[in-house]
Amino acid sequence: MKRKLSTIAMGTLLTISLTGQAYAAPSTFTDLDKTAVKAQIMSLQEQGIVKGVSASKFLPDQVLTAAEGIQLITNTFHLSLAAISFNKAPTASGVFDHVKDDAWFAEAFINAHFNGVEIPKDIDPLKPLTREEFTIFFMQAMEKSGQLPLIKIAPPDIKDGEQIAEGNLGLIQRSLIMNINKLDKDGNFNPQEHITRAETASLIYTALEYLKANPHPAE
Repeated sequence: MKRKLSTIAMGTLLTISLTGQAYAAPSTFTDLDKTAVKAQIMSLQEQGIVKGVSASKFLPDQVLTAAEGIQLITNTFHLSLAAISFNKAPTASGVFDHVKDDAWFAEAFINAHFNGVEIPKDIDPLKPLTREEFTIFFMQAMEKSGQLPLIKIAPPDIKDGEQIAEGNLGLIQRSLIMNINKLDKDGNFNPQEHITRAETASLIYTALEYLKANPHPAE
């Protein structure tokens, strides 16, 4: 298999649906007044980057499923099989135990898998993602895209770092160094908490702002 990952032009608008469903973008969402990241969500919506679950609802506190998260990550970084050659086209069911080939998210799982996102073979696509899981998938895709500059900064102290899988700690630390993720007031990452739609939108907004401010040197 030959693979060649292309650099993504950050000036291109990214179309993302957090639910995998297509709804017309409303003039405003009516359920964001109590959301701390309302401005970020509205900014992404105005750019056509995020959509709601209906014409007027975003449901910021709803947890994100694995299917929604992988679809979102695939769309964010334009992951595809265009630069990869196969003797036989891969199928979702041939890679994952619980992803059917006719599922709306099947192509996203295939695209993410073959572009270096290490999704467990036995993942349940309908299971809510934890903050650790989404961050790992997102950071893998972000780093595999070839956009990140090299950084050498002392890793932050994570008070509940013992709850994070050893192999995931480095990616989570890098997400904190870039301010893509933040620790709570007590210095905890809370890796096993389910991530919400609002938190995901905030993470994406911050990541895209980081990439704009720190463009990868042209090769």
